[in-house]
Amino acid sequence: MKNTPDYKKIYDDMLIIKHPERKEEFQQLLSKSDFSALDIIEINKVLFSGGFEESARFNQRHRSYDPSTIIHILEYQKKNKLNNSQLAKHFKLSRNTVTKWKSHF
Repeated sequence: MKNTPDYKKIYDDMLIIKHPERKEEFQQLLSKSDFSALDIIEINKVLFSGGFEESARFNQRHRSYDPSTIIHILEYQKKNKLNNSQLAKHFKLSRNTVTKWKSHF
């Protein structure tokens, strides 16, 4: 059994409490049985667009990526022929992080 939060339940409850009118908008994402880090980032981006700059900066510093997500991001780089700077900007990462991932994976 994985030791990860039940993101489906968390976001479902959040939508019911704070944004019941937007539940239909997230139906496709919430229908997944397993959420990747990219799915969570996408939901946050859509749900909290127009949020505060400071909280976005704080959240960015505390993100963590599992190996499958890192591999997906690096495959995205190859597929779209991006350099490390372009990839880092697209996913709001540090260039050093991308370089470290490439040497590790």
